[in-house]
Amino acid sequence: MGIRTVRLDDETEKALKQVTQKTGWSVSSALKHGVLVLRDEVGRRVQQPPFEIYRRLDLGPGGYALAPSTETRRGMQIALRKKSRR
Repeated sequence: MGIRTVRLDDETEKALKQVTQKTGWSVSSALKHGVLVLRDEVGRRVQQPPFEIYRRLDLGPGGYALAPSTETRRGMQIALRKKSRR
């Protein structure tokens, strides 16, 4: 059995005290139960593919690209036309 030293902020310390008072568990038992519950919760989470995470990021309007990456030929033609007009 391992021994751990854990530092808790004031809010977490208060929550731990409330849990131990309401349940009658020791601090050690409350922390053990918390870790087990968190383990189960993490196991149930659906892993999202990277694109789903990327899709939800608010990146604002597009960058300086003249065309999407799937149409590089068209983008190059636009860039060359703009350059030749100077």
